[in-house]
Amino acid sequence: MMAARHGDAAGDGRYGEAVFRPEQAGEGERIDFGALAYDDITMARLRALGVGPGWHCLDVGAGTGTVSRRLLEEAGVVSVLAVDRDTRFLDARPTPGLDVLEADITDPQSVPGRFSLVHARFVLMHLPARDRVLGTLAELVAPGGLLVLSDAVDLTSDLTPGTPYSTAMRAMWQGLRDTIGTDVSRVPSYPRLLRGAGLVSVAAEIHVPPLTPGSPLSRFWADTWERSRAAMLATGLVDDAAVDAAVRYLGSDDCAALSAGMLTAWGRRPRESR
Repeated sequence: MMAARHGDAAGDGRYGEAVFRPEQAGEGERIDFGALAYDDITMARLRALGVGPGWHCLDVGAGTGTVSRRLLEEAGVVSVLAVDRDTRFLDARPTPGLDVLEADITDPQSVPGRFSLVHARFVLMHLPARDRVLGTLAELVAPGGLLVLSDAVDLTSDLTPGTPYSTAMRAMWQGLRDTIGTDVSRVPSYPRLLRGAGLVSVAAEIHVPPLTPGSPLSRFWADTWERSRAAMLATGLVDDAAVDAAVRYLGSDDCAALSAGMLTAWGRRPRESR
């Protein structure tokens, strides 16, 4: 099968509209599969950074609200403002201390106030204006507070042995770039961007959960491919049979692959001098 040729221009569609529409049956469950794979990693990092009692937090692109609720229930923070362009999943499970705001974070005036913690996971990579939005998020951090960003890092490459999984992942990343502008190639630059935004004590780490048959992560990727299938097919890199083969591969004992990693980068807003 010949691959289609693509330019460098990113698609101008939007997450939640062109793909991954929240009104589509099962979308909340897909998000929760990702949460089951990554929430423990996220919470361990936030707790290690000192997030806890007395903190006021902003959770950007909060999805179904799993991190927001765990900040309240496990870390014991004072409050969480959960922001998303569509809040139906957040509204469905009200929680004491959890405030919900339906807003577009690409609008610099969309979120009022400053916060001890500003957190965004799997958000910036889908935004063509990611560098500007990162600057906006940094401005929302109170003196002494933290900005913590997590996004995907693609571990497939032209040197990776070809498997149904690697073929599908390459098509997915290309299809999402062509459709909504998703770009994970800039994610490793987050530490430098955080430092450029005036934050200090900047650091980063990468976690790669295992791909095992029937695991939440495997189910997340299989469901993600199904929901982005049209975009994947449009690349010319796969056909329906190849996507189906990749889904079967994820659920089989033959699966031997690395998932996309999650890079988490953080920095602290300097305390204002007296």
